[in-house]
Amino acid sequence: MSETPDQRELRFEELLRESAQAAAEYDESEEEIDHGAAQERSERQALRRVKGFSTELQDISEAEYRQLQLERVVLVGVWTEGSIESAENSLAELKALAETAGSEVLEGLIQRRDKPDPATYIGSGKVIELKEVVRSTGADTVICDGELSPSQLRQLEDKLKVKVVDRTALILDIFAQHAKSREGKAQVELAQIAYLLPRLRGWGDSLSRQVGGRAAGGAGIGGRGPGETKIETDRRRIRDRMAKLRREIAEMRVSRDTKRQERRRHNIPSVAIAGYTNAGKSSLLNKLTNAGVLVENALFATLDPTVRKTQTPEGRIYTLTDTVGFVRHLPHQLIDAFKSTLEEVSGADLIVHVVDGSHPDPSEQIRAVREVITEIGGAGLPEIIAINKVDIADPEVVMNLLRTEKNAYAFSVRTGFGIEGLLHAIEKSLPHPQVEINCVIPYDRGDLVSAIHEHGEIISELYEEAGTYIHARVDAGLSEAIAKVVSLDTSGE
Repeated sequence: MSETPDQRELRFEELLRESAQAAAEYDESEEEIDHGAAQERSERQALRRVKGFSTELQDISEAEYRQLQLERVVLVGVWTEGSIESAENSLAELKALAETAGSEVLEGLIQRRDKPDPATYIGSGKVIELKEVVRSTGADTVICDGELSPSQLRQLEDKLKVKVVDRTALILDIFAQHAKSREGKAQVELAQIAYLLPRLRGWGDSLSRQVGGRAAGGAGIGGRGPGETKIETDRRRIRDRMAKLRREIAEMRVSRDTKRQERRRHNIPSVAIAGYTNAGKSSLLNKLTNAGVLVENALFATLDPTVRKTQTPEGRIYTLTDTVGFVRHLPHQLIDAFKSTLEEVSGADLIVHVVDGSHPDPSEQIRAVREVITEIGGAGLPEIIAINKVDIADPEVVMNLLRTEKNAYAFSVRTGFGIEGLLHAIEKSLPHPQVEINCVIPYDRGDLVSAIHEHGEIISELYEEAGTYIHARVDAGLSEAIAKVVSLDTSGE
């Protein structure tokens, strides 16, 4: 007998209460410590900024760069559309980003405008108000909730007399802190200098440098002239560095592509765990595969993708990949630089889209993630909406997501609630091999039986006198290999 909507809601609320009770018991119990992850978290905390110190982006030229002094900051946002709650959520997210970067947030301002001011991002009246807030709080940095043009940055700094940083530079700074692998560091550096290049400005003597004579080590007759300005030299050096980084990333991409092609050659399905930053993707991978990936309550804790092999109860192998988290208005420089990493999502057979059910506006997070997935070429991929943190979420919000999103499942990594149902949904959604076979495989060819278990789908299996009778679905390559050994019925009957 099928449940009525009211019965389903009552049952769901009861399950949520059980999950909350399990969470309380979980908190009281002693949790086993992963010493490797604990040490990495400790190291990250040690890298947080100390008052009186500042972090600078790598200086590869003599020109002035945006030195991020994320110590004592004031936030400012422009509300152009949507509700005030949406604007407040955006500023709250900016606050979380700033705190992840190690800053102390002192104040936040929102201005209602049809569009950002082309000169200073905020209007002249708001600039005066902001300057007073900066003076009264003793802030040394202002962070704007948007990507500012070079002229807007310059105008605001000239008027406020403190460093101004936009949302893009802030996210890039967090990535620079959290990058661990050689590829991740190269990708972050490429994104940083791609962002900095149009914002480069000289300081001090930026006049032309004339080429001297032979005594000065110059080119001599015919080589004298206005020469390059200092800023032109810096730009050329930055472009050379960008070209070098792109070559290095392309070389590292070959290794990643080789591994991906090897999995495809063996027809191993791939599942990408994607979602908004801090939604619980790494926690889910750890829960499903014991991967031991660092889990931290911070934005962009994971930058380097982790691939783990697992299998269905029938023995079919597939991979789960933890990927970098997405965020609203993810900088295009990062999408371009992390293209080889993000291909783990666009090249997957299935996307498990993890959503933070306890967030004030999870629907907006879903929209932002899908926007990025579309941008990297993964729009048509099968998707499971996995609503995490239901033990602390508003049941009405979770129920609304379950109603509006098809193929949605509620769970809690922390308590284990709903994990089995989600795992079953993942296994059910894996791509099916195309060729259906009926055959009896001799007992001395157990390698073929094993291959069918690993790369195919078993429908039925019986042990007969002549060998193992198998009714299964397999790919064309494995079907041909089996046909060379035994008589094969591919009618599926």
